Parts: sequence; C-alpha cells; structure tokens
Amino acid sequence: MSLAKLFALIQYPLPHHLLSRLVGRLAECRTPWLKNALIRRFIRQFRVDMNEAANPDPTAYATFNDFFTRELKADARPLGEGILSPADGRLSQFAPLEAGQLVQAKGHRFSAMDLLGGDGEAARRYLGGSFATIYLSPSDYHRVHMPLAGTLTEMVYVPGRLFSVNAATTEHVPNLFARNERLVCHFDTEQGPMVMVLVGAMIVAAIETVWAGQITPLPRGGVQRIRFDTPVHLERGAEMGRFKLGSTVVMAFAEPVAFADGLEPGAKVQMGQSLGAF
Repeated sequence: MSLAKLFALIQYPLPHHLLSRLVGRLAECRTPWLKNALIRRFIRQFRVDMNEAANPDPTAYATFNDFFTRELKADARPLGEGILSPADGRLSQFAPLEAGQLVQAKGHRFSAMDLLGGDGEAARRYLGGSFATIYLSPSDYHRVHMPLAGTLTEMVYVPGRLFSVNAATTEHVPNLFARNERLVCHFDTEQGPMVMVLVGAMIVAAIETVWAGQITPLPRGGVQRIRFDTPVHLERGAEMGRFKLGSTVVMAFAEPVAFADGLEPGAKVQMGQSLGAF
C-alpha cells in the first residue's frame, strides 16, 4: 500500500471537526509570544514571501489567522484578460462538464448535483459548461477573488466531513469535494450563471465571505440556503471570501471555456492570472 493511500485511509476515523476547531482556537490566540512564534515558524517552513504583503512585519498581525489571510500590496497580483484565477494555488483540474460530472483526479469523478448540495435544478445550468478546481496549499495567499464580475443570487451552506484536500487525499477518497463541508455561492454574470464552491478541509478553521463575514463552522444540521433580495455585486478581481488555513475552490460556468494554451493539470497559478476565455 502506498503512503498516499495510507494517509487517505487513516483520515476516515479521525474527528475532523474537533481537530479543526482546536486548531482554529490556536490560530485565534492573541498571546504575543505564542502567535509570533507560530507565524515565524510558518514563514520559515513554507518560505512565505512577506515582501508581497501590504504589511510585511510578521509581528504586526493580531493573530495567526490575521497573518494567514493577510492582504497583499495593491500591485502584487495584476489582472489578466478573460477569466481570472480566483486564488493562488494549483490548477488541479479543468475541463468541460461531461454529463454533469466533474473530474476530481485520475479515475475519480463526482457529480455537479452532489457538489451543489443535491440541487438538480442548479446542476442542470452547467450542462455543457466548464469547470476548474484550484487547490490552495498552506504557503499560498488565501483570499479568494472573482474570476468575472457577478451578482450574488444565493449562498448555500452544505455540511460534511473535513478530509484533507491535498493531492494524496484527492486521488484516494472518492467524491471528496462533495463529501466535505462547503459554501456554494451562485452568481449571475454577463456570460450566464457561475458558481464558486469554497470547500472546507482538515484544520480549516473557518470560511468567510465579504458580504456575510464568517460562515463556517455552523452548528450541525442540514443544507442551509440564503437568498439575497438586496443585490450583492462584485467586480472582476474583487475579493469574495477567504480561508482560515488552506483548502480548495471549485468554479463552474454555464458556457464552455477555452482554457489558455499551456495550462496543464497541476500547474501553479496566481490570483488574477488569465485562465482562458468564453
């Protein structure tokens, strides 16, 4: 048995939410010596480039989470043409949605309906469209931005597990992104419907949006849908949310996308980079 498969298997019995909430409490610690030690160790371990940060002083952040979701300098991520990468990370998969299925990894597919919390009507909007999945590693910038300008129509919280979403788990845990806790954000754009799914993961302490603040964790329960009578409009490249520790963004478009030449699964991308065009 490979180490990757073993790593995936040992996650099944773990208390995902308990571990994640404990880490979340540590990440919100305001004791100066402790939070500064955590931040400095993290910078060394993951070779974080603080020259990109709006505030490059590691000790200036009130908590580890404030450091982790740090703002970048205004010119750190210039916007390209067409559809933008919403985040820094690895473009793990991108392709047409064939028969309502998304590619998770080699040999693994999952349905758009499952990803969207069992909403078949919403899933049908993306038949014939395209999707892209971006994995944010711990060393990446962890704010998520709009690939297109759009108006939020509905936000859906879907409860679930909190498996790791790294490559090893993605390759060995079926339906991973449709199993994990996630936040589904539906938008109307000039190119038709677009959905952005912020997927929770092991030790991800919380997911936030710019319009509602911290959303996860929520008390145990079923799918929760929130519609917005007052339009929430976000411009192309604007921040829409953030992860407190790393995870994954899955986005889907109702129209087919011609992805940029030279992109391959696993390619490193940055927020604002052009991924392609309709």
